[in-house]
Amino acid sequence: MSSPRLAAWLLALLFTCICSSTLAQPAARPVPLKSGIEFTGAEVRALQGDEFANPGMLWISRGSALWDQPAGKEGRACAGCHGEAAAGMKAVATRYPQIDRASGALINLEGRIQQCREQRQHAPPFKYESEELLGLTAYVRQQSNGMPLSISIAGAAQPHFERGREFYYQRFGQMNLSCAQCHQDNWGKKLGPEAISQGHGNPYPIYRLEWQTMGSLHRRFRSCLSGVRAEMLPQGSPAYLDLELYLAWRSGNLPIEAPGVRR
Repeated sequence: MSSPRLAAWLLALLFTCICSSTLAQPAARPVPLKSGIEFTGAEVRALQGDEFANPGMLWISRGSALWDQPAGKEGRACAGCHGEAAAGMKAVATRYPQIDRASGALINLEGRIQQCREQRQHAPPFKYESEELLGLTAYVRQQSNGMPLSISIAGAAQPHFERGREFYYQRFGQMNLSCAQCHQDNWGKKLGPEAISQGHGNPYPIYRLEWQTMGSLHRRFRSCLSGVRAEMLPQGSPAYLDLELYLAWRSGNLPIEAPGVRR
């Protein structure tokens, strides 16, 4: 075999081995499933459970005001189409991320809110990590509090699920670590003073004490990638949406907690 052909064959073999190694990782849920709140101290648990003390309730209040606020050229409010959020949005958040029927794209709850603003209200979209989008997303999710996620990974969602699984097991950054090495293989162990959680997305958007503000699940993805010294993607990127779908499946029957609080 000539040198060029041998080099091409070796590269193809290496690529196959790398892909096979990634694809060989099974989709798996931790046993038993535990929400991240179980890995926090009593102070944080009490803060999340008290509606008067939970700082995330400030964003819920903003979201509630935005729900009834007319926007766009026609002056439509969310309530104008959906009515009272407690009834119209009950269980809605449990189904996201999902495939958007019109575009065929994977969309999360933030994306659906943005789509409604642009296509229904004819209003400019919010910035991804803006106070407005965080507040409205948290408010809609709160209407599904205590309900388990019930996302679909069938049909058009399947390729997104597979890509999300691959992302979860892929090693990143200068520290060469994957999501799974922390949250699947070593949950419950200590990383400094804190216990490693199972890394579920059921409480997001959440108020993190280290951020001193509310943040989305995609902000947490970026924070983790920064921690392993890897390149960070923008919030709302397709790779993050795929990972969000995988995590939603991985959360099993854990209930939505809105607004969540973490250290």
